[in-house]
Amino acid sequence: MKCPFCGMPDTRVVDSRLANESSQVRRRRECISCETRFTAYEAPMLNMPMVIKNDGSRDKFDEKRVRSGMMRALEKRPVSVDQIENAMSHIKKQLVAQDAREVASRRIGELVMRELQTLDHVAYIRFASVYLSFEDIASFEELIKRLESEPTPEMQRRQVPLIEAQED
Repeated sequence: MKCPFCGMPDTRVVDSRLANESSQVRRRRECISCETRFTAYEAPMLNMPMVIKNDGSRDKFDEKRVRSGMMRALEKRPVSVDQIENAMSHIKKQLVAQDAREVASRRIGELVMRELQTLDHVAYIRFASVYLSFEDIASFEELIKRLESEPTPEMQRRQVPLIEAQED
């Protein structure tokens, strides 16, 4: 791999570890020439499905767009970058697992909402208020009341599962 600092084409691997729920390999590399160390991530290339938008047009899946929507909802919330990356990885895995060549944008929005609900209720409400485009305050209140009856994401993370959860 080419050194990002001096441009030398040869670097050596100093350390390798699994990262992001074992879906990536994190490698510490060192340049042979300038001896600078840097981190590189390896991940498999996935064939993501085409997205069918609400107007019927089709577009390539844009991970950056999904991530930016999540980041806007998570702004100033106590959610780590690792949690966000795990959520993105989980969304992509679910899309690839569907084994469909096309997916409705609505389905992607639902997957994002599900992930945000497990990460942070405030972020979930922020995203849902835009995504579901509430018509009135009553529907907004209904969503909040439903969330109040559920344990918070922090409580769920602290809880030890009795049975391993199966993915959808």
